Amino acid sequence: MRGGLACSRDELGTLSDVTAPTPASTSSTDTGDRYILTLGCPDQTGIVARISTFLLDAGGWITEAAYHSDDDTGWFFTRQAVRADSITVEFEELHARFAALVDAEFGPRTEWKLTSTRVPKKVVLLVSKDSHCLIDLLGRADRGELPAQISAVIGNHAHLGGLVGSFGVPFHHIPFLDDKPAAFARVAELVDEIAPDAVVLARFMQILPPELCERWTGRAINIHHSFLPSFVGARPYHQAFARGVKLIGATCHYATAELDAGPIIEQDVTRIDHSDSTDDMVRQGRDIETLVLARGVRWHLEDRVLVHGRKTVVFN
Repeated sequence: MRGGLACSRDELGTLSDVTAPTPASTSSTDTGDRYILTLGCPDQTGIVARISTFLLDAGGWITEAAYHSDDDTGWFFTRQAVRADSITVEFEELHARFAALVDAEFGPRTEWKLTSTRVPKKVVLLVSKDSHCLIDLLGRADRGELPAQISAVIGNHAHLGGLVGSFGVPFHHIPFLDDKPAAFARVAELVDEIAPDAVVLARFMQILPPELCERWTGRAINIHHSFLPSFVGARPYHQAFARGVKLIGATCHYATAELDAGPIIEQDVTRIDHSDSTDDMVRQGRDIETLVLARGVRWHLEDRVLVHGRKTVVFN
């Protein structure tokens, strides 16, 4: 999210004077609701002080704060979590005030977002034949461990419909055998009707068309069953077996038009040896895939992932 209202810092101070903040009592009951502010901008002195002063003026009770200054790119990144019940103005007003602060002090290249955990987030899962990532995410959502509702599952094979239905989640079967462009058009129609915060390719063994990668930039999350950038493309475990590697892994990344090359969110590995067959590697790899995808999706939904170019900053 870029830019916003144009007004000066002095005008912001006047707004704060009109609505004097009332500090939240240390004995008040925390509702658990948070406003999450993420920001990336060209590094300069005083950024932390400006943001802290802004939140203080609004009565903000900061519960979590993370910062990173990247020497290679000259960029500064931050994530701030604030108790929603401590803010003395409505969310829309807070958003407008911060937009004005960004315009006045941080510059037009700033990328930032302000969200509220009071607004439920939605996820759509895309699946094929494999069920391990699907089952894991459905279970986590059912147990309340995933900070979102799984609104729908879309599969290009029908056999997972009963499993998905047992969790009370709608399942849509869209076959891809005859007309892939038409199938993807139907997938896009269903996804866009829901307008999810994440489109998760949970071992969806189809390559997203470039136009959907563009449409869902920063929302389409893929799990690739190798430790990227090694073994890009199909059958990575077989590639790894042929190469005789001693570590296999999985990578959760944002989907882009360049195959398996989007910004990486999370990775992990497990050790193997010369006695492991490709079937052994697939079996062990599934455990890594489920964990890596679950972490990546959760961090994305909690606004812990800031993308800059081909890289990410993850405040986990």
